[in-house]
Amino acid sequence: MRWSPSEEQDELRRTVRRFLEETSPTTEVRRLMETPEGYEPGVWKRLSQELGLPGVHVPEQYGGQGLGFAELAIVLEEMGRALLCAPYFASVALATNAILNAGTESQKAALLPALASGESIATLALTEPSGRWDLGGIELQAQRVADGFTLFGEKSFVPDGLTADRIVVAARRPKTDGREGIGLFHLRGDTAGLERRPLTTLDPTRKLARLGFRGARAEPLGEVGNAAAALEKTLDQAAALLANEMAGGAQRLLEMTVEYAKTRVQFGRPIGSFQAIKHKCADMLMSLELARSSAYYAAGCADESAKELPAVASLAKAQGSDAYLEIAAEAIQIHGGLGFTWEQDVHLYFKRAKASEVFLGDPTYHRELFAQRTGL
Repeated sequence: MRWSPSEEQDELRRTVRRFLEETSPTTEVRRLMETPEGYEPGVWKRLSQELGLPGVHVPEQYGGQGLGFAELAIVLEEMGRALLCAPYFASVALATNAILNAGTESQKAALLPALASGESIATLALTEPSGRWDLGGIELQAQRVADGFTLFGEKSFVPDGLTADRIVVAARRPKTDGREGIGLFHLRGDTAGLERRPLTTLDPTRKLARLGFRGARAEPLGEVGNAAAALEKTLDQAAALLANEMAGGAQRLLEMTVEYAKTRVQFGRPIGSFQAIKHKCADMLMSLELARSSAYYAAGCADESAKELPAVASLAKAQGSDAYLEIAAEAIQIHGGLGFTWEQDVHLYFKRAKASEVFLGDPTYHRELFAQRTGL
């Protein structure tokens, strides 16, 4: 496993950063988070066609670039740094990986090229109104009918669920519980019997929706009722990627805060010259480095499909959540409280940090998973 980026990975990072500095300044973030769609189709088209980002880790036979999770983690770290408003995490980190993990060869060949090219945008509908991220929380039922399956139930907190044109849904066979009877299904966003409505959220830079399934027809991904392992693998990969996205946001917060501490003058000297501010900035850097190291390691495990991925992904998600939120809180303090006003960009990162803390499961949930997975 590599511990330092290659020259090609450094060039990928520079390319993505230049693109996002041009297309996702905070003025644009503020504009897009007020729109129902939450993203700019022109920017999505450019990042798809010019950079090929939706297909970074998708194998070449399915229309992707054939790189790996290490490169995908770099892309998401930069997107987290820029607070990019786009359905990238939903479509790439969740839905595309679910199809890769659960789909048959013919299903991958049919579904992945459109996702890898950015022509199609998908999401994964897992969580229900209970807010649980474990498989035992899945109650939505898939009922077999003469020529397929119909879905009945509710999904909530679905990222970009309002705009995705394809939905991957976690459901279960009737009269099953736990990991038993879990299946993944997919359907188009305009399928009859699918109701979608937006949710009002703390972090408007990542749109969430509630989906109602009232007998919506859906196609199974892979073997019906035997998708628990594929879904757990998808969630572990997503946790590792989210940890990298959070590290990118925390890095940008630290940069903004240090710059402010150098320029804000109080009692005739920059506030960054006071020992208390120096200590806070040093603590922020330490938290960031620990979180980033675990996030990189988790991405490396995902890249190599290592057996330790489940434990490491949970560790990275818990550590990244804590670090991002702590750094955001300290950034607000060093900005003298100004950081939580509408005019200051720090509050945008604080809200993303708070929302990411619970997205895919909060730190307590992941520490429990880590303990179970390592036998503690």
